Amino acid sequence: MRRWFHLSLSILMPLLAVGIGAALLLIDPPLMQTLRQAVFDQYQRVHPRVYQPVPVRIIDIDEESLTKVGQWPWPRSRIAELVERLRKAGVAAVGFDVLFAEPDRTSPKAMLNIWSLPTSAQHSIAGLPDHDDLFAAALEPGGVVLGFSVEREGTGLALPAQKYRYVSMGESALPFAHAFSRAVPSLPLLSAAAAGNGVLTFVPDNDGVVRRVPLLLRLGDTLVPSLVAEVLRVGQGAQNYMLRTSETPGVGMTEVKIGQFVVPTTAAGEAWVHFTGPVKERTIPAWKILAGEIPDAELQGSLLLVGTSAQGLMDLRFSPLGGVMPGVEAHAQLLEQVLTGSHLYRPAWANSIEALTIVIGGLALGTLALMTGALVSALVTLLVIGGVIWAGWLAFIDHRLLLDPVTPALGIFVAFSLSSVMHHLSTERRQRFVREAFSRYVSPNLVTYIVEHPDQLELGGKRQECSFIFTDLAGFTSLMEKIDPAEVVALLNAYLDQMISIAFSFNGTLERIIGDAVVIMFSAPVQQPDHRQRALSCAIAMQRFASRYADDIRGAKGLAFGQTRIGVHSGTVIVGNFGGSHMFDYRALGDTINTASRLESVNKHLGTRICVSENTLSGCTGVVTRPVGRLVLKGKTEPLMVFQPIHNGLEVPGAPLDDPEYAAAYALLTQDPVAARVAFEQLARERPEDPLVRLHLQRLQENQTGDLIVMSEK
Repeated sequence: MRRWFHLSLSILMPLLAVGIGAALLLIDPPLMQTLRQAVFDQYQRVHPRVYQPVPVRIIDIDEESLTKVGQWPWPRSRIAELVERLRKAGVAAVGFDVLFAEPDRTSPKAMLNIWSLPTSAQHSIAGLPDHDDLFAAALEPGGVVLGFSVEREGTGLALPAQKYRYVSMGESALPFAHAFSRAVPSLPLLSAAAAGNGVLTFVPDNDGVVRRVPLLLRLGDTLVPSLVAEVLRVGQGAQNYMLRTSETPGVGMTEVKIGQFVVPTTAAGEAWVHFTGPVKERTIPAWKILAGEIPDAELQGSLLLVGTSAQGLMDLRFSPLGGVMPGVEAHAQLLEQVLTGSHLYRPAWANSIEALTIVIGGLALGTLALMTGALVSALVTLLVIGGVIWAGWLAFIDHRLLLDPVTPALGIFVAFSLSSVMHHLSTERRQRFVREAFSRYVSPNLVTYIVEHPDQLELGGKRQECSFIFTDLAGFTSLMEKIDPAEVVALLNAYLDQMISIAFSFNGTLERIIGDAVVIMFSAPVQQPDHRQRALSCAIAMQRFASRYADDIRGAKGLAFGQTRIGVHSGTVIVGNFGGSHMFDYRALGDTINTASRLESVNKHLGTRICVSENTLSGCTGVVTRPVGRLVLKGKTEPLMVFQPIHNGLEVPGAPLDDPEYAAAYALLTQDPVAARVAFEQLARERPEDPLVRLHLQRLQENQTGDLIVMSEK
């Protein structure tokens, strides 16, 4: 069941990742919008639209014009003069990116309320024409579009004069346009006289950048055109807006046809603007028009937008290219784009192709991550993500399409990541299973070392100082002959399991198991500076368990489960992998191991249970021992000083914890054999079960003096 669960979970990972990517595409959270917009902006910064001379100009009320003509607002009579000069030059249309919502405060009648003049002068001034009337008269011949603003809050539709018609192809575009509830139009006198009235309001993105210019907006239950749409309509002398919505219900608008020009739009009726960098030819200072310094031929047939770049008039917007721009420039750049036919747009099918990329790419790379190694799947994922990003870039520079590479790339990356994590967990689970299984055959610390240092899996070894424990179980063969072998095997397995567990608790390495005997190695494969102390402490703990286990078996089953004999020795060996190309055997080779084995076997001749060499004892503290003697082991020529631990819970029958009486008697072996015999005879009467007391007394009785003991048997 667990295997099926993990298999099912692995299969579901790519599907889950694809679902996450699709959800991101559908929900389109602000973070994803910001990332996508940042990519689109970067496209424009790297590859801005190349400016092409077209009859679109900005009549800029710039700082220089304010200096030469006067501060803003200018008298409407001056605006009327500007309109007359432009009409005389034969322009196609003029659009004012300026709001004329209040009466001109500089009109003669308005000034009478401020000036204190004689009655005769008041009558004379009152007879002068009103500036708003002059402006309205200048608008009457046509060709001029006035701007108005809309707001989302408040009431008061006050729709300006509508001098156009809508022709819809498909479902109504009204529900999809950006909605507003209140209008601030030009004065009714001016609005009625103008050839068109267009909305000045932008709908910037959440970061305040103007990337799109609306062609249509919703005011209450009515669609109203923007300034740029009205200038384009009036400039062509057209009457209708033809609105096309998607054939798929609920998708929204796809394009708006104004006269002979078809403009692709977003679902809300906005046009993406492909900006150019600053272009001097696009702008004409307003004062030059009023001063007559611009030839009529330069303006003839042009679409003109009157706006301001003066910072004090606060009509500045954030640009995708970075920095700020006058709001009128966004309108002008869209008009240039329409006239040149170089539309930048995000098609209605963009979401579909992006979703398809997420599904195909996510499933493919998720499956690949589950089935292949990390390097291969990561490389392929990087190539695919790079391909998605490159495809988005090519779509932009070759076809001026805005396709989102961010969401598909993120969806693919999530699919790869989740599947990679699942693959890693699955691999880790298999490795853990192998490690746990392998650890039943090989010492866990050796397994860990091999996993962490795979380079060590090479034939050969290195010289290293280690400590060894050899154990043997007395009487095991005879026990096999007396009872059911299956029962003996069960008893032996329980015994070996605990003995090995004790060794592992001291971070010992199981070097080998030989029947009922075990060999434990310390300071290999990982070096342990305290390997002598570990070895002796481990030997004492093993002996303590073995004695208790034998007593328990004897008491519970009445079986004579033999006592364990242990030898402990330290020295230099060659440690490493030995074998051939097909099989490795990690072990140690050297005389130290043979000596440890001999020390284990001499216990049966000495009557002891643990024999530890002086070499091992030299690195130990906190363990009380007593000397056995200088042993010349079977097959050796040099004597080895050997000791028996009598502390840390190891019971020596009849001996105190530090056994000073034995120490004193042992010292007499080399000083005064006669006195030594008397001392050991006294100890033998007090503790007849003490094996070392019996050993030395017997040697003295056989006229063997000193502490040198030559072993004739293994």
